[in-house]
Amino acid sequence: MSHQTIEIKVIDRKLKISCPTGQETALVASATELNSRLEKASSGKTISTPEQALLLTALNLANDLLKSQQELLKEREENKNKIELLQSTIEHALIHQKNKQA
Repeated sequence: MSHQTIEIKVIDRKLKISCPTGQETALVASATELNSRLEKASSGKTISTPEQALLLTALNLANDLLKSQQELLKEREENKNKIELLQSTIEHALIHQKNKQA
């Protein structure tokens, strides 16, 4: 897989990052989201350095990721249960139909 070097800006610092070809837009969007979250974190009076803002933002992003993973697992389990119920309903309907014909 080929890579390109993309320049992004985070906290007024330019960074050159190697990025797989075709993923440039996702990288820029990620940098934009990070900058947006950093601005929100920095707007509070308790954040005094860019490093603190980065740490707080990283913790918030990690928390969001964990919540999303938990929700995804829950949705998968719910979908699995729905599929099993549908399969059971179809099997019972087929058995009922077969018994009617006999």
